[in-house]
Amino acid sequence: MFILLSAAIAPALALLGYFYMRNQMATEPRRTLIQAFVYGAIITFPILFIQYVVQEEGTITSPFMTNVVFTSTIEEFFKWLIIFVLIFRHVEFDDPYDGILYGAAVSLGFATVENVLYLLSFGLDTAFVRALLPVSSHALFGVVMGYYFGKSKFSNNNKWKEYLCLSIFTPIALHFIYNLIWTLGGNFIYLMVPFMLFLWWFGLRKVKLAHQHLIEHLIENNRY
Repeated sequence: MFILLSAAIAPALALLGYFYMRNQMATEPRRTLIQAFVYGAIITFPILFIQYVVQEEGTITSPFMTNVVFTSTIEEFFKWLIIFVLIFRHVEFDDPYDGILYGAAVSLGFATVENVLYLLSFGLDTAFVRALLPVSSHALFGVVMGYYFGKSKFSNNNKWKEYLCLSIFTPIALHFIYNLIWTLGGNFIYLMVPFMLFLWWFGLRKVKLAHQHLIEHLIENNRY
């Protein structure tokens, strides 16, 4: 059991540590990040409950609508809602890069619980693939979401509403594509590999841009 839990939790902690260490200009309080991670873990259960009810009641009959559209939307919406309600106006969300960290923390909290439940059901044989695909993809969806949250909060123009909309619709679109590729069956790997490479490139580009915005923010506030 200890080995299984370690295999389920380690990838998320490693990814969160990676994005935390990329923040070279300011140090975000670890307690707040842990809280964000816990929030993400907690929302796993209402999401799974809603998905179970929808499946059992046959509310959505189309497998495509259930597995691709509905799943992508509900998971990213709950993550977005947690950040918007509990973190976005928090006093410690005080620079653009914080969005990256909080987005990744909430997403990885969700991915960790999901991963634990999955490995308990299907065993350690799936641990490596899940670390490479579901866990890292959730992290990157969170990075993209958090980037636009940071842009929205610290934007010096009237585009803050546009960035706020992008913070929800962009990760939903990425998650939609990810889930769609999984529906291809045995041929999914031919599209999943290039998509994951693109997702890493896209996510790390957002990290780089957020870091640049952080430097600009510190200069504007005479903290650099």
